[in-house]
Amino acid sequence: MHNLPFPVSGKTRNEHDLLGDRAVPVEALFGVQTLRGIENFQISCAHLSDYPDFIKALGYIKMGAALANHELGLMETPVKDAIVAACQELIEGKHREHFPLDMVQGGAGTSVNMNANEVIANRALEIMGKQRGDYSFCHPNDHVNMAQSTNDAYPSAVHLAFWITHTTVRTSLLALIASFENKASEFANIIKMGRTQLQDAVPMTLGQSFGAYATALKNEVQNLDRAAQKFLFINMGATAIGTGITAEPGYAQACIKHLRQITGWVILLAADLVEATHDTSCIYGYSSALKAIAIKTSKICNDLRLLSSGPRTGLGEINLPPKQPGSSIMPGKVNPVIPEVMNQICFRVIGNDLTITLGAEAAQLELNVMEPIMVLSLFESCQWLTNGFNTLRIECVDGITANAKHCRHLAENSIGIVTALKPFIGYASCTEVAKEALETGGSVYQLVLDKKLLTKEQLDKILDPKYMTTPSKITELSF
Repeated sequence: MHNLPFPVSGKTRNEHDLLGDRAVPVEALFGVQTLRGIENFQISCAHLSDYPDFIKALGYIKMGAALANHELGLMETPVKDAIVAACQELIEGKHREHFPLDMVQGGAGTSVNMNANEVIANRALEIMGKQRGDYSFCHPNDHVNMAQSTNDAYPSAVHLAFWITHTTVRTSLLALIASFENKASEFANIIKMGRTQLQDAVPMTLGQSFGAYATALKNEVQNLDRAAQKFLFINMGATAIGTGITAEPGYAQACIKHLRQITGWVILLAADLVEATHDTSCIYGYSSALKAIAIKTSKICNDLRLLSSGPRTGLGEINLPPKQPGSSIMPGKVNPVIPEVMNQICFRVIGNDLTITLGAEAAQLELNVMEPIMVLSLFESCQWLTNGFNTLRIECVDGITANAKHCRHLAENSIGIVTALKPFIGYASCTEVAKEALETGGSVYQLVLDKKLLTKEQLDKILDPKYMTTPSKITELSF
């Protein structure tokens, strides 16, 4: 027996399944089928107990099923009450240690479903004053799993779990966006040089840079919300393949009704239960939305590392909060460790999306048996991004400062400001000035004056930051 996350005395109870009898620790709320899953799948070191949203969602699903079956006259009130009470405890976060299954498993989630069935059944037995394992009073399959299959209970729980998780991801992302917006306001009047292809381009403000970071992420929130909405469509009542075998007429609708009442969410029954039973589009759709956010976040972190590079031989336009010594050999070196770790998180999310894509593509006939690896990958992406957004905001973005004088010096001494002069002295003259400035090391400003192309008064007006960093009518600058 593999190590369990709770103390055991060595005493056991005997349980039976298709493959025979097994001794189950008396302290375990789970039973024989969970025990076999523990033994068979020692794969990822990620366990069901690590994902409380998933356990909570399983509690919702099993409670909704019990209430529906009772409404249809298929389950006696004492059994229903005990199952509902046990499910409520799961929803409240209790008994997590009794879900020690590896998240990666064969069987399309059967082990997870049976883990929930057995824990709920044994806890219900205790509530009824019976002994664990005395399944004649409340059976994992006959009562807790009544009118269900793994093929509808598992994906439905997955959908509700990700609906819960989405709120956490969204909250951390919005907080990060707000942090960038705050910096955009703080840096609104700091002139700097914009760059394209890592070469000087035209002037802008540092606030515009940070505002663009906020906008880039904000544009993805709506896409993420739209993808998350699909999690509210579930296939309860589909049972094995979508035909509803073993389910009473009206069961699916009753289950959805009770799930709405339990959760307060607008949960909907999938229109085609056969299609919904093998479809995983909501998982890969949400993963795709997360990947888009990861790509943009990684780009932002690349920029933060470039803008803070130096401090003396790089761009050095901003300062990231110093978090730890950066070298075991170079005194005084401080590295941009927070953007670096965020980059790595984004790489993992992008990789997880490929795993999810391959898992979705591998669906065959009436079921996708690869859903467990898709579920783990998406949970991991959500969890890593949530932690990353919070870390990037608190440990980095909130504490960024600007080197305003240095930013302005670079902008004023850049060849790029010649672009602002093009409407007034023409492209050819601008090219001549830029070429000479590059060859001699002289400033664009002084060369324009030396060549008497503009007066100092005219030049100062044209190069006013408010004109160079926003669209302006040429007539306002005409002389």
